Order: sequence, then structure tokens, then C-alpha cells
Amino acid sequence: MKFRLLAGVVALAAVTSACTPSVTTVSGTHAPVAVCSGALIFADDFEQFDLEKWHHENTLAGGGNWEFQYYSNNRTNSFTNNGILYIRPSLTSDQFGEGFLSSGHLNVEEGATADRCTNPQWYGCDRTGTPTNILNPIKSAQIQTNNSFNFRYGRVEVRAKLPAGDWLWPAIWLLPAFNTYGSWPSSGEIDLMESRGNRNLTVKGVNIGVQEVDCSLHFGPRPDLDAWQKTTWSQRRSQGFNEAFHNYQLEWTPDFLKFCIDNEEIGKAVPGTGGFCEYGKFNNNDLNPWKYGTKMAPFDQKFYLIINVAVGGTNGYFPDSATNPSPKPWKDSSTTAATDFWKSRDAWLPTWNLDKNNGWDASLQIDYIKVWAL
Repeated sequence: MKFRLLAGVVALAAVTSACTPSVTTVSGTHAPVAVCSGALIFADDFEQFDLEKWHHENTLAGGGNWEFQYYSNNRTNSFTNNGILYIRPSLTSDQFGEGFLSSGHLNVEEGATADRCTNPQWYGCDRTGTPTNILNPIKSAQIQTNNSFNFRYGRVEVRAKLPAGDWLWPAIWLLPAFNTYGSWPSSGEIDLMESRGNRNLTVKGVNIGVQEVDCSLHFGPRPDLDAWQKTTWSQRRSQGFNEAFHNYQLEWTPDFLKFCIDNEEIGKAVPGTGGFCEYGKFNNNDLNPWKYGTKMAPFDQKFYLIINVAVGGTNGYFPDSATNPSPKPWKDSSTTAATDFWKSRDAWLPTWNLDKNNGWDASLQIDYIKVWAL
């Protein structure tokens, strides 16, 4: 008995000594108790849809950009099949009928805990459609790990195949768990990948649709002082990112954030001793929300993972000046953008191919997601 006890103590000591503590920190229901340097600390290969890991957004809010989708927890829009996660857009009218868009009342606040409205801003919980301003014409999904896994510093890899279809907006990104430095964008945003689903959307002859992927950081003392243009990088490939799976990668350390696609560096932010205030050229120190943080602030706090497919919006991500085989059916300045979009569905809906191969062409497909400690 004493020999067994001694052997157990020796084995435990060996395991403990093999774990080199990491600068990475974690929290959440699926976070590891101990974080060892180089260890895999979060992973999902989507053999099943684990709703203890992934929490659904349930809102009509439109992401703050007046996007045209309604996010909900529905297996039409988010599901796994053969080890792949699909985020698939559909038509709201398929569930409620077309007349409902212009006259129905939609309250997304339901009794079950999992079905509570997640964002009441911008009429996100309760809307009534009118012929002028219809209800969100598209249903889609956004899932996130805000309850299950938050982390600060690490390496992220997501293997994904992007959707194709006019005005689709897929994204894989991260938001701060606790808004330590204040509301957006003071506490930061990390966009690992975002793209436009149009196959032939061009600006001055350059394809900004499925042939382009953007990686970016959002940070600033207030929304009108967001320095994202200084920290946005793009990669273009003649074979669209919808044609095959690619690895979207982030290396996030106490000194820099680096974005890669298939191990090729796309962009890197390396703040100096003046931190992101200096990096973003915010000259008024009174506006600096990070003056008591490290040089990496706001990117020195825990963030969580988000995966979604949005549609349209009026924030300029789909430029009014862009050229498309069927022109953009709304203007960003329009007060009836969603209605204008819906009225032109005969032009954009065929590009989604929802009636072919289960609509997988229009789906964001995720093979796996992995996060390692530094």
C-alpha cells in the first residue's frame, strides 16, 4: 500500500513538472483547470453540435450595422453533419410566410433560458413589420463561447470553407469577455476572418467578394474613433475562398497579434511602448481608455470566439460604389434598406443555390477549431 502511494506521488510529481505554466489565461465552463505552455486548451471537431460549448445569439438587432438577418437557435440555420458545422442562411418567409414580413409581429423573447433575447438594442427583441419597413427577411445563426470559453493570449486555428452568394457576410471573430476598458470599441474586437459572398463583386476591377478575405482589429476610445483602417489586412486568391477549406490562424501574445492563412502571414500588429493609443495615433491622452493597461491594451484581456453569417447591412462593408452582375439593391443611406433588398430577391436569391445540395454553397462550413496556450 505504501509502495502504491509512493508510486502515485512520484507519477503526480512527474506530470506536474512536465507542465510549464503559460502566460495564457482562461475562464468558462469548458476552460481547463491548469494551463500548460503549448497545450491544446479548447477544441471542437463538430462530430456533434455541442450546445454546452456554443451559445446562440437570438436577436433581430442586425449586429449594429442594420444587417438583414434574424439570428436564432434553429437547426435549419446551424447544424453539424459528418464532422462539419454549417451556418446556413434561409428565408424568414419560409417559416412565417411572405405576408408576415410586412404585417407580422415578431417577439424573439421566449420563456426558456436558451431562448431569451440576447440583444434588445436596435429593436432586437420585438419588431412589427410594415410594407415600408419589413421584418428581417433572412434567418441565420451566430454562435459563441462567451459562457464556455474565454482566453487571453494563445494560438487559434479554424479550418473553414466560406459561403458563396450575393451579399452574404461570413465572419469568425472574437469579442472581449468583460469589456474591461469600456464599451465597443474601447475593449477591442479581433476579426480572424470576414468576407463577402459575392462571386463577382468588384471595386475598380478588383474582386472584393469570395476572392478576398479580411483580417482586422477594432480599437478606439469611442465608435467614431475606431482605428480599424490601420489594422486591416487582406489576402486575395483567384480561386475563391469558397472553393476549398483553408486554415485561418491567429497568434496572440503579450507583444503582438499576427494573422495567417494557411501558415502565410497576412498582417501583424506590434504596438510600441506607447501601446495601442500611440499605434492608433490617438493624440488626446484624456481619451485614452487604456492608460492603466499594458502596451497590449485592450488586447490584454480575455476574449471569446464567435462564428456567424450575416447578410447585407448599411455600414459600408458592401460599398455603394461596388460593381456586381446584379447591382446592389439598397443604398447605405436608405431608411428602407431591408425592404429594398427583399424586393430584389429574384436577382440575389438564385446566387445562393439554396435549392441545390442542401444549400451548402451558401453555408459557412467549419471543419474544426483549436486553441493552444502559448
